[in-house]
Amino acid sequence: MKGRLLIVDDDTAHLSMLETLLKSLSYAIECVQDGVDAIRQVQKMPYDLVLMDVRMANVGGMEALKEIKHLNPAIPVIIMTAYSSVDKAVEAMRLGADDYLTKPLNFEELKLSIERVTKHLQLSLENSQLKAQLLSEGDFSGILGTSPAIKEVIDTAKIAAPTDATILISGESGTGKELFAKAIHKNSKRKENPLISVNCAALSETLLESELFGHEKGAFTGADKPRDGLFISADRGTIFLDEIGEVPLSMQVKLLRVLQEKEIQKVGSDKVKNIDVRVIVATNKDLEKEVEKGAFRQDLFYRLNVINVKVPPLRDRADDIPLLAQKFLNKYAKENKKDIKGFTPMAMDALVKYSWPGNVRELENIIERAIILCLGQYICEKDLPSNVLKDYEPENLVRQQLTVGGKTLDEIESIALIETLRQTKGNKTEAARILNITRTTLNNKLKRHNLDLDKILPATP
Repeated sequence: MKGRLLIVDDDTAHLSMLETLLKSLSYAIECVQDGVDAIRQVQKMPYDLVLMDVRMANVGGMEALKEIKHLNPAIPVIIMTAYSSVDKAVEAMRLGADDYLTKPLNFEELKLSIERVTKHLQLSLENSQLKAQLLSEGDFSGILGTSPAIKEVIDTAKIAAPTDATILISGESGTGKELFAKAIHKNSKRKENPLISVNCAALSETLLESELFGHEKGAFTGADKPRDGLFISADRGTIFLDEIGEVPLSMQVKLLRVLQEKEIQKVGSDKVKNIDVRVIVATNKDLEKEVEKGAFRQDLFYRLNVINVKVPPLRDRADDIPLLAQKFLNKYAKENKKDIKGFTPMAMDALVKYSWPGNVRELENIIERAIILCLGQYICEKDLPSNVLKDYEPENLVRQQLTVGGKTLDEIESIALIETLRQTKGNKTEAARILNITRTTLNNKLKRHNLDLDKILPATP
């Protein structure tokens, strides 16, 4: 069973049709014919979704929506109406509706709407499945995600972890590169020995050399006693050099020698010491471009780039956002001693649609902020910062969906299909992904609108 749905409609035939169709999709269905009965049912029973008509005899859909959202703001509500109106749609969204559909319902669109607004219900199941998967496949438990983008990177890291190969972890700031370094070390044969982390960007050239290689007494002002460096501390273990792209060229020469010769020389000493250290580095820069600019040594780049683990930005793994958001909610709700159960569907939808320039680190900071500001049991969109919501204002969303320059919904859909297929140069799989529909649905819509792909795409010269 996918979930428990409550259908509210005073049209008996329409109610029966919806019940039959949605039962065929493995939902548990209950039906009532008035808003007052819907409110009573929500008071008695936890539902995963309410699908409700606007016009009913005693208590209408808008009034019932307001009361249902007051009782439990986390219940997704989809409003149905035979009388399409932008103002009504805007009002429904402002009252907390998660979608607004016009009768007669397109069943494919209804299925997509239900799947979208109930996506958060899969979180607990995915979380359990992911934990079981990670336990069976190795200790990468600090890296959450089931999207193809992150799974591919995890698979690469798992293959490389047991070896002694030098690893270059690349990716934008905030994507979790250090988490990968820690996971690789935990899954290596060196896991019983130290993992030493160094932020190369935080140290001057002189300090960086001394920190990495150590120094003799009197090697420079303030060196009042000899000191072993971090490479020696990491002997038989792993050293993680973060922000490797910030290392000055003169230091890059010395790092290259360490990697090639497996030996170090303290500052102020003419003796060399052999070491046994695995090296993992990370950068948010494109090192190949840095090589072209002369800012990074080509020979060092080749020596570091034995295995390249490219961590994707959060915008390329949006399917993982609910899982990550729930992880941070659990963490910060506990730290702040708050009883917060989850997110309202609109809040979660806003998080999924945001572009996340600061990646996972930004998501964590925003969830921590929302936990502090939240006064109820569910994080609502009002608990999220304005930059996350700037493209998610209900009125803007509804007006974009229902009207463009006075065009009908069919005309808008046709335009969306044409422009998306032109954008993807006729790639139907990619177009279906962008439009959030299946390829079969895309083909059906092309037939319904009588759209020919050869006529949509520009002629090849």
